[in-house]
Amino acid sequence: DRIDNAPGKSCIVAFVLGDHGMTEDGNHGGGTSEEVNAGLFVHFSPGCNARAGYDQRIDGRELGSESTQAFDSIHQIDLVPTISLLLGIPIPYANIGGLVTAIMPNPFGENEVTEVSSSTPYIATALALNAAQVWTYLHTYSLTSRDLPRERLLELKELLNSATTLYQEAISQSQKEVQGNSYHDSAEFRQACNLFKIFLAESTGLGKQVWTQFNENGMMLGICTLFIAWVLANPLWKRDVRKQMGSMILCWFGSNNRIVVNGDKDKEDQFVKSLQSFRLLEVAASLICMIFYSGVLTFGNSYIEHEGDIVTFFLAIQCLLVFRRWYYESNKNATRTAIFMYLPLVVVLCSRFHNAFVTGHGLDPSIRLHASHNALVFLPALAVLLALRLKWFESTQTLSVSNLIDVLSIVCLACSWWEKRTRDHSRNGHEFAQASIICVIIGVIHSVYCTGSELMSQDNENQVQRSWKLLCHSRLALFRVMLFLVIVTGPSTASTAVIVLVQCASLSQMMMQSKAFAKIDAPVMAAMWRLLIRQIFFATNHHCSFNRLHFSAAFVATDTFQFHVAGFSLFMNTFGWELLGTLLLLLTSRFTNFTTVNSMDEPSRVWDWFCFYQCTETLTSCVSVSAMKRHLMVWAIFAPRYMFAAIFTVMGLMFWLVDALLLFTHRDGYTKFKGMGKD
Repeated sequence: DRIDNAPGKSCIVAFVLGDHGMTEDGNHGGGTSEEVNAGLFVHFSPGCNARAGYDQRIDGRELGSESTQAFDSIHQIDLVPTISLLLGIPIPYANIGGLVTAIMPNPFGENEVTEVSSSTPYIATALALNAAQVWTYLHTYSLTSRDLPRERLLELKELLNSATTLYQEAISQSQKEVQGNSYHDSAEFRQACNLFKIFLAESTGLGKQVWTQFNENGMMLGICTLFIAWVLANPLWKRDVRKQMGSMILCWFGSNNRIVVNGDKDKEDQFVKSLQSFRLLEVAASLICMIFYSGVLTFGNSYIEHEGDIVTFFLAIQCLLVFRRWYYESNKNATRTAIFMYLPLVVVLCSRFHNAFVTGHGLDPSIRLHASHNALVFLPALAVLLALRLKWFESTQTLSVSNLIDVLSIVCLACSWWEKRTRDHSRNGHEFAQASIICVIIGVIHSVYCTGSELMSQDNENQVQRSWKLLCHSRLALFRVMLFLVIVTGPSTASTAVIVLVQCASLSQMMMQSKAFAKIDAPVMAAMWRLLIRQIFFATNHHCSFNRLHFSAAFVATDTFQFHVAGFSLFMNTFGWELLGTLLLLLTSRFTNFTTVNSMDEPSRVWDWFCFYQCTETLTSCVSVSAMKRHLMVWAIFAPRYMFAAIFTVMGLMFWLVDALLLFTHRDGYTKFKGMGKD
């Protein structure tokens, strides 16, 4: 009613449209005509005089069916130039849509209709502007990319020149017939409109051909390559893994068939059977959870959107199953009760606490909306972090200078956050942040130098001591890289770093348990590491989506944008926790004590299963994005999910290659640590 009752000469237009259609059963996102076609309703106020000259509308009949089809079909991208011209603003530079002439109102008011025969000259002008904009974009794009076929561009250029020539002739002819700036309808104007519209339709078709078509042959080649890699990465290819899993299953079934000699023997058999049942349940649960997380989850957009909650839930299941077995065994053997029995609960409780109470990651400290940004929270957290650094990462007496470097880094970081929270905007804390980053860089270089020197050393030193030094230097380097993540993520990460250290220490201790009753099978241990690392990724306010990147990481120490520094900071902010967790698992698997050399519980097997899970995730993500290529949410959910999985896999592959190289070139120095479990 407001539109119909608008003042006489005011032109008001209402658009009602949908972004997609829907099938009869309510589904959308597929490729059927019901799903890809949507309704379009346009309503004009009387001042637009939209009905005037409707019988003389341009429909392409002058040039045949090709032109008619160009005018009849309306794509969603065609609304971009149409609405832009209706609003009187320039058409966006990257637009490849064509003007919808059928919904363009008459440019004259009701009392001026008799002065001209139609609005055809003005529609021709609008189409000419639209065509010039599209050609400018295609030509500029072709200068930097070879995606657009040169032959098609030449054809479009020739068509545009023909339309432009005809349009100029129509203007000249109209000016000769009518004095002034008023133009009348003519066959030349209509033919020019038809040629411009054909040019726009073919340009849109070229864009769709190049930018919206999928290289299905390349997709199949990629899937086959990933499948071959997945098959080769399967740990079951190794004989000791198959043997251990088979013996565990046979032992469980054999315990049901033992002959009972006396009551004590019966109890012992029931106890062994229960432990084997618990271990089988742990392995089965880990495989089921990882199949769902690495496989099924990648095919559901709802699953991907709630991936963080799913990861936390699966991690809790794995840890509670291990705790159940250890608790059951400790009740049967009171002498074996140890503090490590509660480590799985520590991992679960820390993850739940992290998700519930530590928020505000990636946000500037000046934003006073999160408790983690308060000085009463991040200062104690930094103090605890410093205490853990001095307690857990001090290995020799030669690292006193190294301790000073880390102390200065944490103190400068605390001062930086304190300044950023002040009301004085001139104090931005950038100087302290830069000093903290410099200290971290010096510390990382020092740790890498010490690690490399130890690897290259030719001293006849005790192998246990040498392995111990290698592990200490490597872990200290990882701690300093974590400090860099804390700097580029914000005050919330101080609490996160403390929680992560406790969780990783717990998993490392669980992994080092060599007693038969406390062993955790490699598939279970790898699943716990996989889920913990990914849970940290989501708990720090990240997601497998590009619109969730923490762009503030580029400006923690400066107000100006520096491409390489900003890019590295953003990369580490996003993928740093995955990098640290993967490296820590690799180091732990290489330097952890184990009792049975050919056991499937050998820590190196944990690394094999970890890589296998990551390969599975990448393979299924690739298959899902290929299968969902016509899905409505493919670019918003499925494609980013695959991109993140691919990046995670590339990082894991890089570490695997470094590990293989070190094992090959320094086999004597880069070996498993035999005495760490006792210490």
